[in-house]
Amino acid sequence: METIVTPISVPKEMTPYLQGVEENVAFEQRAMLLYPLIRRRVISHGRAAEILGVPKLDLIDCYDQLGIPYLNQTREELDEEIAGFAQLREKRTK
Repeated sequence: METIVTPISVPKEMTPYLQGVEENVAFEQRAMLLYPLIRRRVISHGRAAEILGVPKLDLIDCYDQLGIPYLNQTREELDEEIAGFAQLREKRTK
């Protein structure tokens, strides 16, 4: 994975925590920079994984370890999908 150094604005008090971190922490930091884009559906988990140079399941596991669920649907959205699958099943059995 090719990298570049790019400035981002952070509170000055964060500086000691951003320098000289272990690779796994640096990976989490980069993953967290991409998460808002995933949440807003600008990019997919798959695209974020490509950007980070890791398999999609590794990225999903990283977010899971950080307490961020892979499925971020509301209960209503999930119920709609289940109802849709039930309708498809009924059509196939007729």
